[in-house]
Amino acid sequence: MPVGLFRVCLLVITAIVNHPLFFPKENGTVPENMEEIIQKMKEREESLRLEQLRLEREIADQEATQKALEKAAVVVEESKEEKVRWDMWTALSLVIFLLIELWRQDFQEGNWQDIGGEEDDMAVLGKAFKGVAFPDKAVLASFYEKRILGTTGDMARMREMVEGFADDLLEALRSVCNRDADMEVEDCMGVGSMYENWRVRKPFVCDLIVPFAPPEPYCFRCQTWCSGDSFPPDEQGYGTIKVCRADEDATGCICDKTKLGEDMLCLLHSQVSSTRPSSEMEDLLCFKNTQYLDADQVMKWFQIAVTKAWNRISHKYEFDLSFSLLDSPGALKIKFKSGKSIAFNLTPVVQYENSDVYFISHFPRSSLAADIPSSTHWFLTFAVYERRFIQLVSKTLPANACHVSCLQILSFLHGKQCSLTGPSGLTNYHLKTVLLHLLQARPSQDWAPEKLEARLQDMLKFLEKCLHEKKLYHFFIGNGRVPAELGFPIIFQRAEPLNLFRPFVLRRDIYRKTVDTFHEMLRNMSALINEYTVHIPLAHTNGIRKEPL
Repeated sequence: MPVGLFRVCLLVITAIVNHPLFFPKENGTVPENMEEIIQKMKEREESLRLEQLRLEREIADQEATQKALEKAAVVVEESKEEKVRWDMWTALSLVIFLLIELWRQDFQEGNWQDIGGEEDDMAVLGKAFKGVAFPDKAVLASFYEKRILGTTGDMARMREMVEGFADDLLEALRSVCNRDADMEVEDCMGVGSMYENWRVRKPFVCDLIVPFAPPEPYCFRCQTWCSGDSFPPDEQGYGTIKVCRADEDATGCICDKTKLGEDMLCLLHSQVSSTRPSSEMEDLLCFKNTQYLDADQVMKWFQIAVTKAWNRISHKYEFDLSFSLLDSPGALKIKFKSGKSIAFNLTPVVQYENSDVYFISHFPRSSLAADIPSSTHWFLTFAVYERRFIQLVSKTLPANACHVSCLQILSFLHGKQCSLTGPSGLTNYHLKTVLLHLLQARPSQDWAPEKLEARLQDMLKFLEKCLHEKKLYHFFIGNGRVPAELGFPIIFQRAEPLNLFRPFVLRRDIYRKTVDTFHEMLRNMSALINEYTVHIPLAHTNGIRKEPL
């Protein structure tokens, strides 16, 4: 029974399992779809293979591009390094060249008299000295004692006489001037070769400068070429002087620069003070329709004032006074009844701020000097500081130092040569500038009296070097080594150096004439000195060797 029941149950289960409603014959379609599935799988595999190939090509292209970029970067870097190396070599070569050039110039400064070359009247340094027999110490001493030393007493007497008369004349000038309208004249000061004791050639001429100032409430505001504004090269060394009210702003109010209109008023300036009639400014010696002081107007005013002053005091003196040069405001000449005469210059100047630098209305002109840009441009003179510098240095030099003697001898030789062959571009001021440079460059012991011959040679060689280079710099302008004891304005020490020989670059004819005169002076030096030298016994000179430079 149980076995039969078991069989019946097994049969039922088998029937249920094999019933088509419960388990459909899914596997019956497998044999039909297998090929289609395999075909799709092959197609998929092929597409994946193609995609792989495409990706590999893209990766390869990217790698090639990356390599190209890296290679280009390497090339650029190498080129930069090469350029840097080239720039370094270029800079190094330039530095070496500059060092060689500086060494060459230094070498020339110490040994330029030994350099030879082709025949050229102007280009060979030291060539003019070859074959020139320089006077020995005994001849120079005799020449100085006979021709120059005796003039010192004459200069002292003349200075005393001229200064006394000038003081009296200026006092009379103040009395004839209107104190409320005319310029205020101060005491005069002596400058130049007569007051530095190196004037040698007659006629002796005293140079006196007379500072003047405007009447109240006006004042002078000075502007120089080195004060910040750009000045052309031909105006270097000059400045302008503006006449302003003392209470006026230095920069000026906008009402002076802008038309405000009829219905507008400046709150700072009234209508009366803001309008300056042209006649008022002309009374203040300004250029027409400007506020700038006119040197020509100053010249006319000063000549008229001096004439009035002389008319007031002429009865006190037994001589006549007249203007010796029409184009110079204060070139005066005293004529005695005996026929003798004394010339002196009384020149009006304007003080620069609180210093002893002065704007001078008229400066002694030479063939080398360029024309003045305009009558509102005033030349600056440093004559007071030059005199002080010589006095300061003289205190440190040995007794009876030869610095003044050198300048006197050189000035005499040049003046004598110019009287024979005509004027040149060189002036006594250039010769004094050479001495000032050498006084600063050489130690004090080098100016002992027994070294007169050597120092005179130094001055001539330095002057020839400057002529060759067409460069002789002003001693004070751009010189940062000016002694602090002088109280020299710092603005001029910081300025660009001023080349006194700049006109030689522009005027070739004057340059050639100047160099020819200088070389002719060297050749005639012995003859010029021997002409004024007493005979020196041969026994006195046997021990002195006479060598060319």
